[in-house]
Amino acid sequence: MHWYHYVAYFFGGAFLSNCLPHLISGVSGRAFQTPFAKPPGKGLSSSTVNVLWGVFNLAVAYLLVTRVGSFSLYDIPQVVTLSVGFLLLSLMSARAFGRFHGGLLS
Repeated sequence: MHWYHYVAYFFGGAFLSNCLPHLISGVSGRAFQTPFAKPPGKGLSSSTVNVLWGVFNLAVAYLLVTRVGSFSLYDIPQVVTLSVGFLLLSLMSARAFGRFHGGLLS
């Protein structure tokens, strides 16, 4: 296993985490922040843009996890690497977007 496979799995987990809020907001018909909003990351994008952005993130996650190396759910180091990427981006997103949506207390 090459080191860059683990880098790909880490970022695959991060992209997988990023697809969730966008897809959930989009299919729920709610606006949410995207890089395409004005200002980027602070303004709101339409639900359609969020669905498209969420699917794009899901596709990148798929490519990074399934097309780089040979990812196995039975290989603990690979799963941990993917999970750490997922967890770190999830925590960063909670902090970043919590201030806009009331999830960040003081």
